Amino acid sequence: MLQYLIILLDETSTSFCHYEAPKKERKLISLDTLRQGIRFGMMENLMIQYVYPDYELPDEYKEVIESIDHSKIKPMAEDADVLVMNKIEAVQTDIPVVLRIGKQELFAHQKEVVAMLKGAPRLNVVLTDVETFTDEDFDAYKKVLAALSAEVEKLYVEGKSPQLNLLTDRMMLSQMNNCGAGDTSITLAPNGKFYVCPAFYYDDEADSIGDLEQGLDIKNKQLYKLSYAPICRHCDAWQCKRCIWLNRKTTLEVNTPSHEQCVVAHLERNASRELQHNIRKHGTFLPEHEEIKEIDYLDPFDVREDW
Repeated sequence: MLQYLIILLDETSTSFCHYEAPKKERKLISLDTLRQGIRFGMMENLMIQYVYPDYELPDEYKEVIESIDHSKIKPMAEDADVLVMNKIEAVQTDIPVVLRIGKQELFAHQKEVVAMLKGAPRLNVVLTDVETFTDEDFDAYKKVLAALSAEVEKLYVEGKSPQLNLLTDRMMLSQMNNCGAGDTSITLAPNGKFYVCPAFYYDDEADSIGDLEQGLDIKNKQLYKLSYAPICRHCDAWQCKRCIWLNRKTTLEVNTPSHEQCVVAHLERNASRELQHNIRKHGTFLPEHEEIKEIDYLDPFDVREDW
């Protein structure tokens, strides 16, 4: 069931996930298209999420944007509900931060990532090249997660409540919490057409799922639902993004993730389990029935026969 409408305000709107936003020429969504998008969201009872470019919008756009409840995803801290950053740097803010970086930058600068975690109420680290992970990268990532986990544990002991998606999300979940592209969310691009998510728009503008004139037309829309994902519906790496775009890019199936995406998610899951165990040494933390179970695999495809 649809819950969110993501509106790209410009062709250069910032990326907040795995995909790159390659367009360099500024081109705002027209005011008429923006108004129609807002009306569509109101008619469908959807929460609107605006994705901003890196420049100040004209006043007439601000007025239309503020005509409905919404959240702002911005590469600038001012007036943002979510701040997107594309490099590791010092931050001191009271809003959630999305940090988009490559694996090597994370491996080399984990201490700086910890500093960012201390400077924001929540830090979401998005690996922009997860599909390129090798066995050596998996080993390196496991060590980085262990180091980050030790720092998060220290913060809990100090009485703080850090939120780092790679480690703390899984401890708080009781079911899958994925991005939901094509199922719970869709995207309206500046051209007035709908897309599964912004990545599909930037990959191929012809790959739309409808427009404001004719409405939505999602082919095989059941495939975007968790219940039709043959691997994911059995998985308990509930913090995994289960990125629909990465799925199609790497396996040619929107409902089937790649080996790399699964292993990365399970390394995070297992690190979360260890963190949960360590935190409980210092006091009560979540009911015992919420304990993350031990598993002996990193890719659920390897144990598919057990299902």
